[in-house]
Amino acid sequence: MNLRKVTLYLVCLIIGVVSCKKDDNPDPVVVEIRDRAEQQLSDMDSIHKYLDSHYYNSEEIANLGTAASLSDIVITKLVAGETEAPVGHTKLRVAVGEPKTTNYAGIIYEYYVLKLNQGGGSETPKFCDRILYHYEGFTLDDVVFDYSVNPADSNLIGNGVNDAGLIAGWRKVIPAFNTAESFVENGDGTVTYLNKGLGVMFLPSGLAYFSSATGSISAYSPIIFKFELLQTSENDHDGDGVPSYLEDLNNDGEFYVNYEDLTDTTDDDTNGNGYANYIDADDDGDGISTINEDINNDGDPTNDDSNGNGIPNYLDKTDKIKKALIK
Repeated sequence: MNLRKVTLYLVCLIIGVVSCKKDDNPDPVVVEIRDRAEQQLSDMDSIHKYLDSHYYNSEEIANLGTAASLSDIVITKLVAGETEAPVGHTKLRVAVGEPKTTNYAGIIYEYYVLKLNQGGGSETPKFCDRILYHYEGFTLDDVVFDYSVNPADSNLIGNGVNDAGLIAGWRKVIPAFNTAESFVENGDGTVTYLNKGLGVMFLPSGLAYFSSATGSISAYSPIIFKFELLQTSENDHDGDGVPSYLEDLNNDGEFYVNYEDLTDTTDDDTNGNGYANYIDADDDGDGISTINEDINNDGDPTNDDSNGNGIPNYLDKTDKIKKALIK
């Protein structure tokens, strides 16, 4: 073997060893699934420390009134030794008031909302509707992880297949606000929304991404969003003629299905097929699509009760329309 061949062999060997370094095929990161109740206590402790150590430009926002926008909100951390906010500013812990509460994933969660403007529009989103909005998201370290340049358009709850929707915290917070009162189309193609819903939400990880690390957000991170609510539209996820919010049978603001017991009648799956009614075109599983149980053709199946038992046809396997169609 001549020198040239030996040299080529050594070069190939070195390349082969380097290309197989462990760093090129790192082991997947395993995230321990924590107890939600315990994590909630930890998250709220972190959020309280944040609220106690930060303030916002309350006087400026008040002076702007309904013209205030997301970009006008300035949240600042107290410097070492400071205990009170400067004149014209308000400490967040004072401004947010008492925490809001919600039952989610079997846990009573607390979260905070800084409401800066209710919004002058006549519409208020339901927990599962679609919204047009602006946002800026950041961590408790005041690091921005995402923001909108143009208005974002999202479902508060997706269909669970190709649309995940927004994190749970949004559907708990946004229904407490109204949309913008009106809008103006500018000459450059942009739109200015007037008297819009404006606020800041402070969410524990259980109402955010919980154990999932997402982008620059680590697992079990409480997060904060500034937001503007601009417009909303009512959702009918499965196009069955029943607005999605009416398919929340137990009125808990969630679409719950007990996958372990498909006969559980306390969830939002009438026919026990594993799909919540809001994404099931045949809610009672009788072979007749919900939209076809609108016998008076008014576009609303919820007011059709053929046998007068108080149960709308689309949720009732015993109604007369079934017998007529089966014959």
